[in-house]
Amino acid sequence: MIEGHGDDLFRFEGRVRINFSSNIPQNVNHEELIRHLCERGSLVGNYPEPEPKSVERRLAQLLGLEPESVIVTNGATEAIYLIAHLFEGKRSAIVAPTFREYQDAAKVFAHRVSFISSIDEIEASDADIVWLCNPNNPTGEVFCRERLLSIIDRCREKVFVIDQAYALYSVKRVLSAEDIAGRDNVVILHSLTKEYMIPGLRIGYAIGSAGVMDALRGLRMPWSVNALAIEAAHFFLDRGSRMSGSRMRGNADDGNAESGNRNDGNREVISAEELHREALRLSCALSALGVEVAHTDCNFILARLQKGRAAELKMWLVENYGILIRDASNFEGLTPAHFRIAAQSPQENDIFIKCMQEWLSL
Repeated sequence: MIEGHGDDLFRFEGRVRINFSSNIPQNVNHEELIRHLCERGSLVGNYPEPEPKSVERRLAQLLGLEPESVIVTNGATEAIYLIAHLFEGKRSAIVAPTFREYQDAAKVFAHRVSFISSIDEIEASDADIVWLCNPNNPTGEVFCRERLLSIIDRCREKVFVIDQAYALYSVKRVLSAEDIAGRDNVVILHSLTKEYMIPGLRIGYAIGSAGVMDALRGLRMPWSVNALAIEAAHFFLDRGSRMSGSRMRGNADDGNAESGNRNDGNREVISAEELHREALRLSCALSALGVEVAHTDCNFILARLQKGRAAELKMWLVENYGILIRDASNFEGLTPAHFRIAAQSPQENDIFIKCMQEWLSL
């Protein structure tokens, strides 16, 4: 889905000063990374690894997996399309509303697509593949881990693709690398792009049974992950910090209340608890203004206007205050009144609340 992704900052040519449309925290300090990549700039004169096996090996070691159980891709999105390709022509059930890319990838590879609104509907579905996002984008909901594993174990004939790109933004426990042990019908997607807040460098990975991962490697385009993305992954993995222990296993953490991130040596890391607190504060403020807000377990929230359209609100905010939100009307099952925002700093969130008060009073 080239058209309609959340962060369309590029469309507004410097007019945006506060970006609520991306679920990745803004104003992150990447000076150390940029200096490092400049020092390694000669990498652009040579081909990268045809397969990013060096990163796969390091991730496998941190996760306690064999390297054969990890595949590194050009963002988690490449993994989505590889999986859809692997299961070409199958029946896909998508737990909606959710990230549109599952639907688009499934249609590219001739899947018969159906939509379900709850994980409780999975067992009755005739799907071969089940796609769900956890935490879910755009709602921010985290599915009950025990309930989800129970369904997976009872539906061994179905393959579960669980996108946990926002796992480190969750205040609830999500699935872990240990949870794929003995379960050949689960593929879990992760995103180093989200973990390190580097959306301009596309790098993600999937974990699952060695057989499925090997089949995906057979479909992956050579050199799909570029040299600078690989180098950035090594830069962060060298510094370790949050890519070990409980953080790789999906447990929440806390940090700096000012920004929702905290500095950990040479990099900023995500503070899920602080970002979630700001998201809840935004939710309460919007509810008080008469805006319907969905429950969230992470840093972003889905909202629905009682009057007007999200597209109109989006343009008004850009033109008058340089604020960008996500028009969520193109998510399956949502309406032109739905929008999504991600919590930023307390000061920026206060500005947004005041702008919403003004727009709703017009």
